[in-house]
Amino acid sequence: MTSSPRLPLLAGLPLAVGAGLAIPVQGRINGALGTRLNDGIAAAVVSFSTGLVVMILISLLLPRGRAGLARILPAVRSRAFPRIYVLAGGIGALFVFAQSFTVGILGVALFTVATVTGQTVSGLLVDKLGIGPAGRKPVTAIRVIGCLLTIAAVAWAVSPRFAAAGGTPGMADGGAGPDGPAALLVPLLLPVAAGFLMSFQQAMNGTATVHYGTPIAATLVNFVAGSVVLWTAYAVKVSVAGPGNPLPAEWWYYLGGPMGCVFIGLGALLVRSLGVLVTGLGMIAGQLLGSLALDVVLPAPGTIVAPATVLGTILTLAAIILATLPWPRGALRR
Repeated sequence: MTSSPRLPLLAGLPLAVGAGLAIPVQGRINGALGTRLNDGIAAAVVSFSTGLVVMILISLLLPRGRAGLARILPAVRSRAFPRIYVLAGGIGALFVFAQSFTVGILGVALFTVATVTGQTVSGLLVDKLGIGPAGRKPVTAIRVIGCLLTIAAVAWAVSPRFAAAGGTPGMADGGAGPDGPAALLVPLLLPVAAGFLMSFQQAMNGTATVHYGTPIAATLVNFVAGSVVLWTAYAVKVSVAGPGNPLPAEWWYYLGGPMGCVFIGLGALLVRSLGVLVTGLGMIAGQLLGSLALDVVLPAPGTIVAPATVLGTILTLAAIILATLPWPRGALRR
């Protein structure tokens, strides 16, 4: 096992925010690809497959990547960590599939609230259980308040998208506009589940990174496992319903995978230093900042940048600071 120094909070948190910036870019690309192909599974397969190619090249070309490759099998064979951790990429596959399948139905706003809610709740749970390499972290009142404020702030930040469509999810973001609340139940549960499992994925990747000696190897294993899951699901889908539309020629449709390499790799690196909850909250802040930047620079049809969007993003940053500051031991004791 190779030990690497832990990053201080002031260095690690900005990196988590930077990793989160890739999430809305990937979501925009994968959602558009899913619509273009008329097949959410195919879009997820394309995203994961391009990411896998990128990680194979990085692992072979960089000395640190080659060293990590050499440690994967010995770490798994010696049971340095539970073997199920190598399947963490299946969670990433579920998240990418949720993006590709539900963004067009729910819209970016509702998808964001659903994933943030699931990820924030599970971040507290994973830290409490001590699944990640940072060990156990108590569920203090300050952390709970910070999480609740984060969810509320994210909901406020995306509220103008709902208002623009008279409260109908999907329409504000270019979605299809479901017939009623019942039609949203399954599409809504999918991103909630994907967000909830993301904290477990980060904890598993962080633990694997400690034993591989580099997040490059952990990210590669993620993309291998996720690609196997998605290609299997796609083969079943094609055998039942046939293929969707042909692949587009535009190059930007294939950038979703490299975006995934960024936030999976940085997440695996940071959870050892920051813990799962703080890493997730930092990525949520980056996700909102990235979404706001996309809405300003490359707005989608129907996009609105309202004061609530800006103020909600600022409140999210304040909530994350509240949850991550080293408060005195007696402050709002649980």
